[in-house]
Amino acid sequence: MNDTRIESAALRLGANVVHDNTGLVTQFCVRAPDAEMVWLCVFDDKHAETRHAMRRNSDGVWVIERADCPPGTEYGFRAAGIFAPRSGMWFNPQKLLIDPYARQLRGELQWHEALFEARADADKPRAANLDTAQYVPRSVVVDGAFDWQDDRSPEVEWCDTVLYEAHVKGLTYRHPEVPAEARGRYLGVAHPAIIGHLQELGVTTLQLMPTAAFLSEHHLVQRGLVNYWGYNPIALFAPHAAYARHDPVTEFKLMVRTLHAAGIEVILDIVLNHTAEADHLGPTLSMRGLNNPAWYRLVIGKPMYYENYSGCGNSINTAHPQTLAFTLDCLRYWVQEMHVDGFRFDLAASLGRDSSGQFNPGAEFFQRVAQDPLLSKCKLIAEPWDVGPHGYRLGQFPQPWRECNGSYRDEVRGFWNHRSVNTGAFAERIAGSSDLYRDNGRTPTASINFVSCHDGFTLRDLVSYSSKHNTANGENNQDGSNHNLSANHGVEGETEDEKILAM
Repeated sequence: MNDTRIESAALRLGANVVHDNTGLVTQFCVRAPDAEMVWLCVFDDKHAETRHAMRRNSDGVWVIERADCPPGTEYGFRAAGIFAPRSGMWFNPQKLLIDPYARQLRGELQWHEALFEARADADKPRAANLDTAQYVPRSVVVDGAFDWQDDRSPEVEWCDTVLYEAHVKGLTYRHPEVPAEARGRYLGVAHPAIIGHLQELGVTTLQLMPTAAFLSEHHLVQRGLVNYWGYNPIALFAPHAAYARHDPVTEFKLMVRTLHAAGIEVILDIVLNHTAEADHLGPTLSMRGLNNPAWYRLVIGKPMYYENYSGCGNSINTAHPQTLAFTLDCLRYWVQEMHVDGFRFDLAASLGRDSSGQFNPGAEFFQRVAQDPLLSKCKLIAEPWDVGPHGYRLGQFPQPWRECNGSYRDEVRGFWNHRSVNTGAFAERIAGSSDLYRDNGRTPTASINFVSCHDGFTLRDLVSYSSKHNTANGENNQDGSNHNLSANHGVEGETEDEKILAM
């Protein structure tokens, strides 16, 4: 076997297929430095599980090579060690764990009491002893071979960039010209009817809402609802399988290649601030069972509990070297292997919080991205806030970051719909918001001048409603922003009034 390739593969976490003149081998690597034992769990087509003990190297990475695990093999991990949730330790070999580096998932999560270990630690000891293999999606070995042909990024200059945010399903599901089998899927986004629409609008850059594998929260499922947007990731390397007919990795690549051929960039809305494991009462699915204190920010002095800068129960700990490396590996994977052109970072202020929890423009995550020869050349857009203390950080991100400019949004909406905006403030926003960016030497292209996004009203809603009407999901109209600066111009909702339509 080619030693150079094996050494290279040994540096890569996850399941990596290595070819040479003797055949094929898949190397599985997972980091769990405090585990006492880790097993690779392989499943056959009848869902029977076979466990293989892995070996630990000096860096706390557990490794095994298997010649009988070709692409398409379903697998997971189990880790044994200290199980003491009140101390922040969650090792439990009864829990099948998704590979944090999995390139594909197969199967749906089935909610079951066995997933909820913290409740077990308190008043339901039975749950800790229940096996979860039949309830958790399986990781899948992926080869990744793909004919990119002569694919190249359009490399649109920032000053010429026109962003269009869209949801893979929502953009395509009801379009009459998109074939039924492609609607709601990656291949639908690549359909000529969709591409033609984007080109007619003058769009240069398609910003897709989360496409990494995500789950619907337990409380939603209990009410018969789903997480539609996708801001609840569980496998950040894996394209969401529901957006594909057969092979999510290949179909995602086909989408990107087709959009690039049409001159349209692809950037992903990526959620690196939290995961679907949620708070201490959430499910144990992946990272929590491998190295909880490294993956997540724990409350000092109360390590059972999580800091919640995301508002979703936990916060990914980018201040820890292991987790910082994971975030950078993830970004490089989407750029190198999937050919995306950049990212919009959800709640990006959380990525700049240091070990004390304070936002720091010089945080190591920002430094590492700026120094990376691949990532530093991508389009990097921050949602410049999170929901933690002092989380609003508009204008404070370092080079080469751009920021979603909420001040631009509000001033332009107010001028457009109400004509009541402060003229000087409006002029400052239209002229490039230098008041926000000049102090650290950034140019007007640091500002992402947006009028509408998935938070709050759509563009059409802004001129159709004076207040929100989000009642169908059973949350008593509490979700979504109340500060939309919208106007109905005399009629709430749809109308045939010619004066309003002309306006």
